[in-house]
Amino acid sequence: MIYYTGDIHGQKYEIERFCKRFKPTRDDVIVILGDVAANYSQDERDAELKQALNKLKPTILCIHGNHEIRPWNIPTYKTKIWNGGTVWYEEEYPSVLFAKDGEIYDLEGLRHIAIGGAYSVDKFYRIAREYGWWKDEQPSDEIKQYVEQQLKENKIDVILSHTCPFKYEPVEVFLPGIDQSTVDTSTEKWLDAIEDTTEYIAWFCGHWHINKRIDDMHFLFHQFESCEAIQEIAMARRFSK
Repeated sequence: MIYYTGDIHGQKYEIERFCKRFKPTRDDVIVILGDVAANYSQDERDAELKQALNKLKPTILCIHGNHEIRPWNIPTYKTKIWNGGTVWYEEEYPSVLFAKDGEIYDLEGLRHIAIGGAYSVDKFYRIAREYGWWKDEQPSDEIKQYVEQQLKENKIDVILSHTCPFKYEPVEVFLPGIDQSTVDTSTEKWLDAIEDTTEYIAWFCGHWHINKRIDDMHFLFHQFESCEAIQEIAMARRFSK
């Protein structure tokens, strides 16, 4: 079974409680939709989180958020092929995987594409206080081109992103102290074009710290969803053809 959840920002407790309650196995996968913060502090806090996640039975697949370093900038990370797509991992934590943007993973018969990254509205706050901020937090032109090519050449069932298409932005959770005219929404507007031209069954995103459903767009924060309903839709579509 595949389970999806939102940003954890360095906190392991909800995933641990979920695993204790529902007892997923080593054949299961939990997708964290960005801002895992396992590559944020660059100290023992990162190691403690990855160690805790690695101890859980299911594989943890992490989408890139805007509060973490991209794995290719960390020397301890290596790549491998996993369920049809490239992932980043560290040998010390083999069950904690980081998706490569644009890669397609066949999980439980569902084809998932990863599209990470977003703009940090707290960018200048973090820079002023010398907290972690990285200029490659949003997808580059090269990443965007790769994603577009992958979608052109492959059919997709599930889209896994950190932020959402612009048309779906949950304005009710905009931070009141942020001047929205200063926010870079280029990633969200690009995702708008992706959403307009891609046939999919479900789209999961995090980033916005809200649990919400709009049509086939699933916003997740503290909640977990499974792939069961998506599998039923995919099966019905395949038999109808």
